[in-house]
Amino acid sequence: MLSIFPAYQASQSEDQIAELSAGLPGYTTIYGPATDVPDGHGRRSLFGNAIFSRLPVGQIWRHLLPWQAELATPSMQRVLVEAIVTADFGPLRIMTTHLEYYSQHQRKIQIDAIRCLHREACTMSKRKLLAEEQGGTFEVFPRPAQALLCGDLNFPATAPERLQILAPFNDDTPNFHDAWSILHPGTPHAPTVGIHPVDFVDRPECFDFVFITDGLVNHLKAHGIDAVTEASDHQPVWVEFG
Repeated sequence: MLSIFPAYQASQSEDQIAELSAGLPGYTTIYGPATDVPDGHGRRSLFGNAIFSRLPVGQIWRHLLPWQAELATPSMQRVLVEAIVTADFGPLRIMTTHLEYYSQHQRKIQIDAIRCLHREACTMSKRKLLAEEQGGTFEVFPRPAQALLCGDLNFPATAPERLQILAPFNDDTPNFHDAWSILHPGTPHAPTVGIHPVDFVDRPECFDFVFITDGLVNHLKAHGIDAVTEASDHQPVWVEFG
């Protein structure tokens, strides 16, 4: 999640994407704003998600997620950013998002949309290049079925939304698996928020997840959480494949 909204305490209306990109030389920057509004000073205020990749990047998608009207509950437009990267063991889709905070109803709708997008991508992975699609805007680029989904999902590990993501598909679409649970079966998730004081949880919770599809499970080697840094109200989370 990245913003240049001056109302946020940590923001000074700087171009955070430019600053982060400058600090990551050699990485490809992929930004997907969900919110894009005037800032009142002739510029734009943006709020969305980003992927920074040092691996080769193929096609990129920026999917706006459904935003249904809830007249009595705060909510905002959300986005799923998707990019194809090529790892040592092959290509995969990286997907990152930031689900709604205030509304479980919105989160469930957003998860349904992400699952539908995943199913569509897996179907597209079987598509063959037609003669009419040699180059130009109709060219078909690889879109592998295997994927990683991560982000601040704004629900605890015990919430039904997690089971909604993990629910088996009723076709040959690769299922999602919780990376933490693969490496730590039967162990409660380590917290990613509330380790340091915040105003939106009463106790430490896990709100930040990494889900991987079937074909990536055997490549998963490690899952880590930096519990020390106070640079954000969420702790950094990472996974390692081999």
